[in-house]
Amino acid sequence: MRQPVDFWFDPVCPYTWITSRWLREVERVRDIDVRWRVMSLAVLNEHLDVDPEDPEGQWGEYLRAPGRVCAAVRERFGSAALGAYLDALGARLHEREDWEGVGHALEDAGLPAALAEVAWRDEYDPVVRASHEEGIALVGTEVGTPVLSVPGVGALFGPVVSPAPRGERAGRLWDGVLLIAGVEGFAELRGRRSAPKA
Repeated sequence: MRQPVDFWFDPVCPYTWITSRWLREVERVRDIDVRWRVMSLAVLNEHLDVDPEDPEGQWGEYLRAPGRVCAAVRERFGSAALGAYLDALGARLHEREDWEGVGHALEDAGLPAALAEVAWRDEYDPVVRASHEEGIALVGTEVGTPVLSVPGVGALFGPVVSPAPRGERAGRLWDGVLLIAGVEGFAELRGRRSAPKA
C-alpha cells in the first residue's frame, strides 16, 4: 500500500519548488502517494508590518495569484491535477522566470486556460486560507513553506534542500525525514542555507 504524504506549498517560493522536485524523485524510489495542497506565504505574513517575502511591497497580488489558481485546480480537478500544474507552473516561474506564465502552465498541464482568470480575483482566497491553516496548524506559525505531513508519523516544515537530491539519495533523505517526523517533540533541525538550485 502506498504511503500517503500531504505536501503544502506556496508556488512562488523557489525553495518549495526544489523540495517538490525532490518529492517527485522520492515518488520514483519509494512507495508514496503525494497529496498536493496549497498554502500561502502572503497569508502567513499578513499580520507583519513588513512582509519578508516582499519587503519593498512591489509584488502585491503577484504573490497571491498563483496560489489562487492552484486552489481552483485542486478544488475542480483534484490533487493529481494540482501536482501536474505545480510541475508546469514551477518550470515556468522558477526555471524560466516567466511570471506571466500562470495561464500557459495550465495549458502545459492539460487544464483549461480559462482558470487563469481566478488569479486576479479574491474568490479563491477563502479556499487558499483554509488549506493554508490546515497545514500550518500541524507545525506552527514560526515556519514557512513547505509543510510535509505523513499521517500516522508526523509533520514538519521542509525539508528545505538545494539542490534536490536524485535517485537513492532522494530516497535516503526521505527515510531520514520519516525518522525525524516520527520523533515525539521534534521541533527543528537547520543547516546553512544556500541559493536555490534545482
